[in-house]
Amino acid sequence: MVQNNNTVRYMKLIIFLFCTSFTTIHLYAQETLTVNPKEVDFSYKEDQFYFGLTYNLIGKKPDGLSQSGFSGGFHFGYTKDMPVNKRRNKAIGVGLGLSINSFNQNIQISEDINNNTIFSFINGDNITVTKNKFSTYMFEVPIEYRWRTSTATDYKFWRIYTGFKLGYVFASNSRFEGTPENIRLKRINAINNMQYGLTFGAGYNTWNFYLYYALNPIFNDTALIDGSMIDANAIKIGLMFYIL
Repeated sequence: MVQNNNTVRYMKLIIFLFCTSFTTIHLYAQETLTVNPKEVDFSYKEDQFYFGLTYNLIGKKPDGLSQSGFSGGFHFGYTKDMPVNKRRNKAIGVGLGLSINSFNQNIQISEDINNNTIFSFINGDNITVTKNKFSTYMFEVPIEYRWRTSTATDYKFWRIYTGFKLGYVFASNSRFEGTPENIRLKRINAINNMQYGLTFGAGYNTWNFYLYYALNPIFNDTALIDGSMIDANAIKIGLMFYIL
């Protein structure tokens, strides 16, 4: 358990440092680059690397479910930009990335002796809560239609990207800290391994609004609370940054 948590922390740190380095280089280049007309690349491509920060919401919540605190997401990856017109301001993007997401809420996740996942609302006078959340770690494949106002020499432009994102959950965990006892799971068996949804991004230059709306539930059909399935889905709202 400790070893697994350390691995996750190291992975977050490495990704953060990697993205920060790329962003610093990219922003510096945007401000200082001078273009020699003889060196203009008219077969240019845009936005190869991306990373984003999101606030994660739970949609289609069952009665009694609520969120508290900050539920965050971190997304990083590489997209192959494939222009489809002569001006190269329209393109298809296909990529591969990582996504780390947490959801703070009021459902306690535990297991019985047969490793079946149990969901129950946190209530009662004998229960105090310091922290309660579950997290997912995903490989993602974004597929986008990309429109932008870029040219071979313009490094600041408007963009609108719409598409579909397919994700595979390769790790998950949950953590309850409080009384009467702490509960930690390093793998949630009731998580949907395959997750997918629609994406929309729009903005100018560095700052871009981003929205993800999941089309399937976070949990599979074994996830029950008070005898009913938990059909809740993920909604992610935040900022996306693109790097050449």
